[in-house]
Amino acid sequence: MKDWSFLIVPAFVTMVFVSIVIGLMFALPIWNVWKSGLTGEAALKQAEQTRQIQIQQAKGEKEAAQYRADAIAIVGKAAKEFPEYRQQEFIGAFAEALHSGKINQIIYVPTEAGIPILEAGHRSK
Repeated sequence: MKDWSFLIVPAFVTMVFVSIVIGLMFALPIWNVWKSGLTGEAALKQAEQTRQIQIQQAKGEKEAAQYRADAIAIVGKAAKEFPEYRQQEFIGAFAEALHSGKINQIIYVPTEAGIPILEAGHRSK
């Protein structure tokens, strides 16, 4: 009787290889579908997150615009109720520009009631 034991290991390896190939033939399509599903879910979650970010930015811009509108209304009300408000604002802006070095030269213009006197020094007799 012949000893066939030397063929058992190669036959076993061949059967394992064939089993792996057949298993991959069935598993890979399922894997691809599952992977595509996860990729789609990730894209959907990313789109939802991007949308939420845009919504929050829009809410912030709306709130900032409301605050700007309120500030403009307050300044307008102050300008109506207090005529000297604009003059004080001008003086403050002028002082700030002077301190920051944006103004190099100051020219004084004589005025009367806020209107420049164009003929200073010329008096009629």
